Amino acid sequence: MTEQELEKFKEKLLESMTFPSVYMFKFIVASEHRNIALVENLFGEDTDIHTKESGKGRYISITAKQVVMNVDEVIDVYKKASLIKGIMFL
Repeated sequence: MTEQELEKFKEKLLESMTFPSVYMFKFIVASEHRNIALVENLFGEDTDIHTKESGKGRYISITAKQVVMNVDEVIDVYKKASLIKGIMFL
């Protein structure tokens, strides 16, 4: 995500959410243990994380529900996630 995209996203979040809140992050990565671990490491121990393998087993969808105190915590996760090769945001 570019800085401009993140800024627009931040504005939308501020319009639609109140904080603190539970935010649901959704990502898709190639089915490699390293990728899954990198995404899971974006979150703390108290985050509820679920994974689901695609039909052919090539991809893993990762859903993480985390309590966030402000919009910057959401943006920070997406910035860190954008460094993972091949990650897709939903």
